[in-house]
Amino acid sequence: MSEQPDVHLLIVDDDERIRSLLQKFLVRHGFWVSAARDAAHARRLLGGLEFDLIVLDVMMPGEDGISFTRDLRETMQTPILLLTARGETSDRITGLEAGADDYLSKPFEPKELLLRINAILRRAPLEATPKVPKVLHLGQVRYDVDRGEMWHGDIQVRLTATEAALMRIFAARPGEPVSRGELVEDLNRGTGRGESGQSQERAVDVQITRLRRKFEADPKQPRYLQTVRGAGYMLAPE
Repeated sequence: MSEQPDVHLLIVDDDERIRSLLQKFLVRHGFWVSAARDAAHARRLLGGLEFDLIVLDVMMPGEDGISFTRDLRETMQTPILLLTARGETSDRITGLEAGADDYLSKPFEPKELLLRINAILRRAPLEATPKVPKVLHLGQVRYDVDRGEMWHGDIQVRLTATEAALMRIFAARPGEPVSRGELVEDLNRGTGRGESGQSQERAVDVQITRLRRKFEADPKQPRYLQTVRGAGYMLAPE
């Protein structure tokens, strides 16, 4: 398990399979994990959430991890662990000179990544200032990620247990599609049930429809909890 409670990691990798595998592995070890597919996506997440450590792939389309690291270091000191298929010493030095805290060459064992992450977190200085509350804005409604609460102005929006569980899942992966199968798996894990299949996926669809009514201006044309054809559902906060 994570050696520090409530540690939020950001995984940035253009390979969807690697993102998913790392996210599931690190969640199982006690971390709270969000994922981004490229630097632009990561910037959107960093604009609304605070992270304790960024795991960043070097070889990405568009802005690469080295350039992104240099840019991040202009404004923040969040620890960065670079991942790359390159193993040459010169590349490692370039990454460290850009401001990265550590460097791990692909392929690697997930356990080694876990050890590197925990080592970086142990070295990281204690928070000098309180963290900004993790709040996602959904039009007139705001969702407090830490508390798992939804508010419309000064009025708390009542969520059922399933709706609250769905929001926790989506809030951990804003801007990234979550398949119906994954939602069923995560919900079942939270309740201890082992059910699956089409009937459970249809039940998730019903719950999504109900959840949308809590914050969408027009639930039939959702702006914030979107349907991604062939991929599932995605929370797209402002």
